Amino acid sequence: MFIKQLYTGCLSESAYYIESEGIAAVIDPLRDIDEYLQLATERNATIKFIFETHFHADFISGHLDLAQATGATIVYGPDTVTKFPVHVAKDGEIFSIGKLTVEVMHTPGHTLESSCFLLKDEAGKDHAVFTGDTLFVGDVGRPDLSQKGAELTMEDLAGMLYDSLQTKIMPLADDVILYPAHGAGSSCGKNLGPETFSTIGAQKHSNYALQQQTKADFITAVTTGLSAPPQYFPINAKINKEGYDSLQSILDKGLQPLSVAAFKEKAAQDDTIIVDTRKATVFTEGFVPNSIFIGLEGRFAEWAGSILPFDKNILLVTETGKEKETIVRLTRVGFEHFVGYLQGGFEAWKNANEKIDLIIDIEADELAMDIPFDDQLLVIDVRKENEYADGHLAQAMNIPLTNLTDPGSMADLDDSHNMYVHCAGGYRSVIAASLIKRQGLHNVRNVLGGWGAIKELKDKFTIEKSVEVES
Repeated sequence: MFIKQLYTGCLSESAYYIESEGIAAVIDPLRDIDEYLQLATERNATIKFIFETHFHADFISGHLDLAQATGATIVYGPDTVTKFPVHVAKDGEIFSIGKLTVEVMHTPGHTLESSCFLLKDEAGKDHAVFTGDTLFVGDVGRPDLSQKGAELTMEDLAGMLYDSLQTKIMPLADDVILYPAHGAGSSCGKNLGPETFSTIGAQKHSNYALQQQTKADFITAVTTGLSAPPQYFPINAKINKEGYDSLQSILDKGLQPLSVAAFKEKAAQDDTIIVDTRKATVFTEGFVPNSIFIGLEGRFAEWAGSILPFDKNILLVTETGKEKETIVRLTRVGFEHFVGYLQGGFEAWKNANEKIDLIIDIEADELAMDIPFDDQLLVIDVRKENEYADGHLAQAMNIPLTNLTDPGSMADLDDSHNMYVHCAGGYRSVIAASLIKRQGLHNVRNVLGGWGAIKELKDKFTIEKSVEVES
């Protein structure tokens, strides 16, 4: 028996490769499938099954491309309806992988079709359970992502999730290994633990959702404090359900090097946006005007999905050699309309003597010195509401980063303000500054190090806390 967890940190996502006797299965693959194909080739194995725990909302699955490449059968649990061929398994149905077996356990609650896959070893003993978004380390999947509209409330789904956990998960032996679809940082739950796997016994002991409680108490616990899901979640779920173009076809269209002149021509079109994925500290020193910054070094795909429109053509400015990586990572959350990249990167633009823009970086101590003497100074804190509530500058206005996609959020801002933008560490603030600049507001400064740097100089600032906000 061979099991490998393939964890993608920037998405907090786990795919799994299982193999026995030269037969393999992949669970919840990402859209870029080369790693699974390479693993099977290296191990001289054939991928026979692709098990999908549910219609993922936070990333585009690689089920279609992997099935096309291998001939493997895509398997979903009960109540699954798709626009492409899949095997809709019955609850309790068994699949053989060499000397191993996989049992389908229908566990509705996160979504209606959500299912776990129970792996039994060569002796038929329960060995591991792949829970998707039904059960995480320390948490459970959020129950507010139903695709059924008003027919089902999140309380309805939470009730289903309670029944699924009580009837399917709790009876499992304590030594069964838990392999979830996500780790800490995922928006698919409220507060996932830092570990990427655990045991059923450990979760029975520590996971709030598996403690003895009534169904009503459980529903309250899992639905209280849920933040709004990212805007791209319903888009991704729809794509996973209905199908998509192959990754290779998207790369063929997107990996088109454009001269400065050709890039300018495309950028002038109303249906096109420029996305710059270089490091934040490099971007602020100079960029193509009207570019949106989202650096590869952060939780890139998640922020892209939360900020960028899906109906626009995308032009890319990247570090040389990062063009393909940028497109692949954007396709993971459903972007497909790429029309090329700036050949030679920003240096080519600058060397052509084209107009450039920049963002002034300042240290936290400079902000401290400016606050008492500038009546027009405006601090814009772009962290989430709960981060802001936990501590913020007395002068700060809270505009969470995702709100800045709505120009109305900037209605009270103008260039008479000396705007100082900060986040927690300096990544989101540069995204925010680029969005503010696109609205024609240019009197913007980025606070290096963000809240972390400000707190280190707390004696120089007035810091407040708000009424506690649930995250």
